[in-house]
Amino acid sequence: MITLDHVTYAYPGDGAGRPALRDLSLSIDEGELALVVGPSGSGKSTFLRCLNGLIPHFYGGTLKGRIDVAGHDPVALSPQGMAFVVGMVFQDPETQFVTERVEDELAFGMENQALPPALMRKRVEEVLDQLTIAHLRDRHISTLSGGEKQRVAIASVLTLHPEVLVLDEPTSQLDPQSAEEVLVAIRRLNEDLGLTVILAEHRLERVVQFVDRVLWLPGSDDQALLDQPRSVLAQVPLAPPLVDLAKRQGWQPLPLTVKEARRFVPRSQRSAARSAAAEAATLLNTGQEQRGASSALCAEQVTFRYPDGNDAVHAVNLALQAGEVVALMGRNGSGKTTLIKLLAGLLKPAGGRVLVRRREPRASGAGGKKRLDSGDYLDTRDASTDQIVQVAGYVPQNPGVLLFKDTLLEELAFTRQGHQMPADEAADRRLLASLGLAAEAERYPRDLSTGQRQRAALAAILVADPQILLLDEPTRGLDYQQKEALVAILLDLRRQGRAVLLATHDVELVARCADRVVLMGDGEIVVAGPTRQVMTGSLVFTSQINKLYRDPAFLVVEDVPLSGHPEGESTHGIAIHPSQHRR
Repeated sequence: MITLDHVTYAYPGDGAGRPALRDLSLSIDEGELALVVGPSGSGKSTFLRCLNGLIPHFYGGTLKGRIDVAGHDPVALSPQGMAFVVGMVFQDPETQFVTERVEDELAFGMENQALPPALMRKRVEEVLDQLTIAHLRDRHISTLSGGEKQRVAIASVLTLHPEVLVLDEPTSQLDPQSAEEVLVAIRRLNEDLGLTVILAEHRLERVVQFVDRVLWLPGSDDQALLDQPRSVLAQVPLAPPLVDLAKRQGWQPLPLTVKEARRFVPRSQRSAARSAAAEAATLLNTGQEQRGASSALCAEQVTFRYPDGNDAVHAVNLALQAGEVVALMGRNGSGKTTLIKLLAGLLKPAGGRVLVRRREPRASGAGGKKRLDSGDYLDTRDASTDQIVQVAGYVPQNPGVLLFKDTLLEELAFTRQGHQMPADEAADRRLLASLGLAAEAERYPRDLSTGQRQRAALAAILVADPQILLLDEPTRGLDYQQKEALVAILLDLRRQGRAVLLATHDVELVARCADRVVLMGDGEIVVAGPTRQVMTGSLVFTSQINKLYRDPAFLVVEDVPLSGHPEGESTHGIAIHPSQHRR
C-alpha cells in the first residue's frame, strides 16, 4: 500500500549534511492504522508530506529514493492528483479551512475537482453521518469547538474518497474528552471503511492503544523502527507515563491502558473511591479569591464578550502569586485562551479589571522599606502594551506570530533591544541550549518543526526575564524529553519567585509542575485548588498514574514505590508521605 525505498530528503538550504529524512525504507499495509512517533524535529511531518506530494512539489528541497502510495508516485503525480489518493489534515485544522459554513467546507474540495453536483450532495451526506457531525452542517466554523473543527477538517478530505488518511498531531490542541472523540472517529473510519490511516502524535498516552503498528523515527543516524506498539515502546526512549512505570516495575507484557495496568496493581494498593463530600472539601471556590501581598497578577470580576454578544469570560476572580505555577484547564471553548489574553493585556475587559504588579515596588515608609499599594500595579485597561510586556511575557498557541527574524539568535537579540538590555550572545546560546535548540541557533525560525518553534518562542520571551510568564498550550509539538526540560525551566522560575500561568490540555505536564489547578467551564472558574486534590477524582483532567491508583499520593511515575523496595520508597529512593508532596 505504502512503500518507501531508501528515501532521503533535505529541505532547501539545509544541504546534504542535514537531511530531515535519511535512507528511510518501510512498508505499510492496506487498512493499517499506523502511528508515527519520534523526538521533535525527527522528520515526522516531513514523512507525512512525502506521502501526498507536498514534498517536493510545494516545499522543494532534495529528494532521493522511491515512494509508492497505493500504486501512485507522489513525485510524478501532481498534488491535485494525489488529493484523490491521500487526504491530509494538518496540525492546525484552521489553516486549511477556506469557507465559513461546515457544509460549504465539505463541498469545497469536490467543487475544485469539478465533481457532479448530485455526487457532491451524496458524499457530503455520507461524511456528515460517518463523523456524526450532521448537526453541525449549517454552523459557522468559527463557532465550533476544537474537537468539532478537527472532525470537520477530517470530513472535508474524506469527501474526495482518498485511499489513505494522513493526520499530523490531530489532538495537539484538544482537551482530553475532545481528543478521545476524534480518535474514536478515526478508529471507526479505519475499521468500518478499511481506510488506511497514518497519524503523527506526541501524546502517546492518548493514541497508542488505538493503533496497529508504530513507526519510530529517531531523528539521527539510527535506524527507523516499524513494529507492534509494545515492541517499539520497549526499545525506544520515549514512552507515555504508564509504559514508563511498567518498564521501571518490570511489568510484562507492557500495559498500554489503565485497564491493562490494573492487572499488576492489587486492589489493596488502589485508593477507594472518595465520597462526594470529601472531594468537595478539597476544592476551593475561587469566587472570593483576593489580591494578596505576594500577588503578581490578579483578575477582579473580569468579564469579556465578543461581538456576537456572548460572554467568553464572566465575572472571573483569579490571583496569581509570585513563586507559583498555576494550570488553567478546561474543555475547548471554556474561555482559557480569552482569559489568558485578558491577563496579558491583549484584550481589554468589558467589566472588572486586571492588575499586573510592576517589576519593583516603590520604596516608602521608614527606612525606605518596600511595600505594595495600588500604585504598584498596572491596570491593563489603561496601561500600554509596552508597559505590560516589561513585566509579563506571553507565548500564544501559535508561536509563529512571535518569530520574524532570520535566525533564532537574532530573535533573542531583538527582544533584548526592545527591553533596553545589553547584547549577550553567550547567554542567548546557553538559553537556547537549555531548550534543546543549540544546533538551531542560526537557523531560520519558520523552517523549524512545530515543537522547535514553540521552544524558540519561549526562548524569545524568557530572554527578557519576565516576572510573570503566561503560556498558552506550551507543550504543543514537544516530545516527552522536551517536556521534562520545560518542567525543569518552569520549576526553576518558580524557585526564583516568578509567577507562571499555563493554559493547557496536557494533564501530564500539569501533574509534574503545577502547584494549583484552575478548572474553567463556560467562561467561569468552576473549581480550583491544589493540583493533587483537584486531579484526584477527576474522570478527565488527571494523569495516567492517578487514574491507575486514584490516590492523591500517586500523580506521577516517581511517586510510585518500586516493586521489591521497602514500603514507602519511591522510584527515586525518597520516602513517600502525602504531606510532603510538592503540591
